[in-house]
Amino acid sequence: MTLVAAAVCPHPPLLVPEVARGEPVAVREPAAEVTRRLVAYDPDLVVVVGDAPRTGAFAAGESGTLAGFGVPLSVTLGRATDPSVHAPTPRRPTLPLSLTVGAWLLEQTSWAGKVTGFGVSATTAALAASEIGAELARCADRVGLLVMGDGSARRTVGAPGGFDARAQAHDDTVVAALSGGDVAALGQLDPGHSRELMAAGRASWQVLAGASRPSSTQDDLHIRSDTHMQSLRSHVEYVDAPYGVGYVVAFWEWGSP
Repeated sequence: MTLVAAAVCPHPPLLVPEVARGEPVAVREPAAEVTRRLVAYDPDLVVVVGDAPRTGAFAAGESGTLAGFGVPLSVTLGRATDPSVHAPTPRRPTLPLSLTVGAWLLEQTSWAGKVTGFGVSATTAALAASEIGAELARCADRVGLLVMGDGSARRTVGAPGGFDARAQAHDDTVVAALSGGDVAALGQLDPGHSRELMAAGRASWQVLAGASRPSSTQDDLHIRSDTHMQSLRSHVEYVDAPYGVGYVVAFWEWGSP
């Protein structure tokens, strides 16, 4: 039971072409590419993690909508493994925006395996988020995470939250941690500070941190943990702050697909 790969993406609705309406969106292809790399590992389970009003699980087959952004488009989490079996009519959309965009990214790939979702609220404590990650990593023998999270929405005067001089340093810390595979640095992000800066990805990144730490009751935990982290290869593929919101795309992998 271990995490084999993780893709980290932002979740602006503009990632979806129907919402963008022809507007160039530079982050779309890097996000799509790391999602394709994630499913190339052929994990036993893909878990889409993202910011949500409540903390809890979302089952395959639940849907989200982009109607609030002027597009009558619904997205379903996961797909039927047998195309001859017609899926039931979707229930009322329940997925938050982060998981809706994550489900859309996954839908663009060839993935037809098992998938589930997990939402983490902005009030989730750092330790609780880490523990959620550790539990998710135990859900299958080989787990892949699609981690959806925006940086600060206060990077510029025209940003959704207005300008805050602290926002750049906050996002620089996140980018450095994702680039260097620094689980400890992600775990040290302060929930209150991130909320003030409207950084929706904080709890999701800490879920990734928790999932990346192997758990054991054996005496060799420290040795195995060091070996596990040394085998981690981390890459940041995109960093920018269009619309005054920090976006980062990254990929963490252990072993080879």
